[in-house]
Amino acid sequence: MAKLITAKTITDNRGSLSVLEGEIGFAIKRVFYIYDVLGSRGGHAHHKTKLCLICLGGSCEITIKTKKQTQTYKLDNPTKCLILEPKDYHTMQEFSQNATLLALASEVYDENDYITEIPNE
Repeated sequence: MAKLITAKTITDNRGSLSVLEGEIGFAIKRVFYIYDVLGSRGGHAHHKTKLCLICLGGSCEITIKTKKQTQTYKLDNPTKCLILEPKDYHTMQEFSQNATLLALASEVYDENDYITEIPNE
C-alpha cells in the first residue's frame, strides 16, 4: 500500500530547500509532471513501476485502491511525497488551479506495465 513520507527540508532566510536522497526506495528512471488538469488522471496500477508523487505547487488528491482498502491522500505541500507500490491502483483528482504534480518513476514507460482493472474489494 502507498505510504506518505516527508522530504528533508532546510529553511533559512533565503527560502526552503527539500531533498530526497535514498528515502524513496528506488532508482529514478523516468520523470514526468502533470499540470493544467481539468478532470482526473491515472486510473491504473502497474506491474513493475513504483512512483513517488510530489505536488510542487497547489494541491491535489490521490486515491489508492487495493483489494483490501481505499485511501485518499491530499498533497498540498512540496515536502509531502507519496510512494506508490506497483499494484496500487491510483487516480489523481481535485487539482487546484496552477497545481503541478511531479512523478518520479522506477521504470521507463512501457505500455505493457499498465493494469487498468480496478481491484475487487
